[in-house]
Amino acid sequence: MSIRILALVIGLVLNALGNGLTVATNVGTSPWTASEVNIGNLIHTTVGIPMFCVGVLVAITNQLLIHQWDKWRFFEEIGFIACFSYFVDVFVALFTWLGVGRLLFLIRTILCFIGVATFCCAISIYQRANLVMHPNDDTTNILRFLYFHNRVVVA
Repeated sequence: MSIRILALVIGLVLNALGNGLTVATNVGTSPWTASEVNIGNLIHTTVGIPMFCVGVLVAITNQLLIHQWDKWRFFEEIGFIACFSYFVDVFVALFTWLGVGRLLFLIRTILCFIGVATFCCAISIYQRANLVMHPNDDTTNILRFLYFHNRVVVA
């Protein structure tokens, strides 16, 4: 269990680090994060606040998709997104302070790819721990197993 908890924490922090790096490069990121960056720009706030709000809405949607109130699952997802959105803000601030956004476009593009690879590996790490999920990742699993007969691509 201690290794699973460690994997969860490492995966969560690496996911936030990778997302923070992609946001700071201003080259591109995942569709969810990109939309949250745009919402943050629209309402003049950091990406973490819309990220948390969207995560809460997705956690609520997950409850509707499973057709029951699972308080542990709900509050675990809220806890995950709270930590994740906070750490994304921390890493965006760190990478911005380090001047990542002012680097040459080619270097930012390479860093962006590194960020994407980092958060992809991180998602794999915490999903293998199988303790708590990012609400968006849980949505995919709910759709896969409850609605699409284990068809990953469709989910």
